[in-house]
Amino acid sequence: MKNKKIYIGLILVVITVVILLLSFNSSSEEKPSQNTKQETEKKFQLTETNKKNEKNMEYLTEQTFKEKVFNYDVNTEWKYEGDMPCIVDFYADWCGPCKMISPILEELATEYDGKIKIYKVDTDKEQNLAAIFGIRSIPSLLFIPKEGTPQMAVGAMSKDGFVQAINEILLKQQ
Repeated sequence: MKNKKIYIGLILVVITVVILLLSFNSSSEEKPSQNTKQETEKKFQLTETNKKNEKNMEYLTEQTFKEKVFNYDVNTEWKYEGDMPCIVDFYADWCGPCKMISPILEELATEYDGKIKIYKVDTDKEQNLAAIFGIRSIPSLLFIPKEGTPQMAVGAMSKDGFVQAINEILLKQQ
């Protein structure tokens, strides 16, 4: 009789543990779907924001780079083809630091609209262009004043760093 009570007690404990484990699993399975919904909504909002800001940024191919920045097939010496200073962001979609600076560049494209242009070159799609400029690390940012020598910066920068470079290199403000 005493053994039977212990046996029933153990069975009740095991059943309770199983029920708790099953309820824990089902509640943890629900969370990803909630997170997925929130992540999807956030991505949609980011996409909508990007659409608004992308009008001030342009993605370049090798051909459009030659037309708008530098035609290295025709010119052996640097000759900027643009009508206002620019930044060329050599990036890749998988690059973490590139993703970090992308919203900063979008903000700057809006803030400096009409003063500078911001171009983006996907190094995975435009490998020849990346090779011509010796891009071995991304992000690589080419700051091109309207007149004068362009300057390359490698790695992520803060917004303050971008503002300083824009003012000193592109707009020649000290």
